[in-house]
Amino acid sequence: MAPIAVGDVLPDGKLAYFDEQDQLQDVSVHSLAAGKKVISLVFPVPSPPLAGFVEKAEELKSKGVAEILCISVNDPFVMKAWAKTYPENKHVKFLADGSATYTHALGLELDLQEKGLGTRSRRFALLVDDLKVKAANIEGGGEFTVSSADDILKDL
Repeated sequence: MAPIAVGDVLPDGKLAYFDEQDQLQDVSVHSLAAGKKVISLVFPVPSPPLAGFVEKAEELKSKGVAEILCISVNDPFVMKAWAKTYPENKHVKFLADGSATYTHALGLELDLQEKGLGTRSRRFALLVDDLKVKAANIEGGGEFTVSSADDILKDL
């Protein structure tokens, strides 16, 4: 499957997270993104690039971004723990794609079975407006070269 690209419609899928009352919830990606400008991203968490989105969330919001979604091929308990490493965070939602089903729908899965890590996700930052991809900043290797908060700010 080809990776998601500019002009594509963001696929729907279910992701999991813990709400403010510490209750496990499932959420549809389309319910978070329909009719809104959103950023969907995947990074090793915690990481300096993710920290950039936490730090620049207000600036991103001032440019019309309604949601910043950090999606990871991990379970919701891990995502909850990672979210706690950013106590200053008020805007980034940490969402779990435990079986990589949504990552596969994006065409961004990364097979790391030979390294004992199973299926993971390529690092990316997508700018989406009313479900249509406006920028698809997908990393090609081990470096962070196109998917930072500053890169997305340029795309806005």
